[in-house]
Amino acid sequence: MSKRSKEKLSTDGGDGLRSNPFAALSNEGLPEKSLQVANKQPQKVSQKPKGRVEVRREKAGRGGKTVTTLSAFPSHLPLKDLEAMTLELKKTCACGGTLKGRVIELQGDVVDLVMAELEKRSFEPVRAGG
Repeated sequence: MSKRSKEKLSTDGGDGLRSNPFAALSNEGLPEKSLQVANKQPQKVSQKPKGRVEVRREKAGRGGKTVTTLSAFPSHLPLKDLEAMTLELKKTCACGGTLKGRVIELQGDVVDLVMAELEKRSFEPVRAGG
């Protein structure tokens, strides 16, 4: 058997194999404003209102439990969007809830939280009932 040499071999390829494809490039001739444009933050675009939504607090016929209902959603909203909105509202309001037909029911009196969240989503929330 042959003895292995104690010298370690370099595996980095040596100086001859290193090349930088960008070494010959420079920023000479480029306008200076192009760098500033990339740093600008996007402007907020005001969204068109998605429609009117009735928000009401109900207690009757529910065994004394208070429920916040959201109804009268625009018909152009698909049920998948309403299901996703129900899940997000339940998380935001930290309560239980469900979607029955096209009506979202949230457990508890969370009208103020729901009104603020709907305004963020560019709906026009309206308090209905007394």
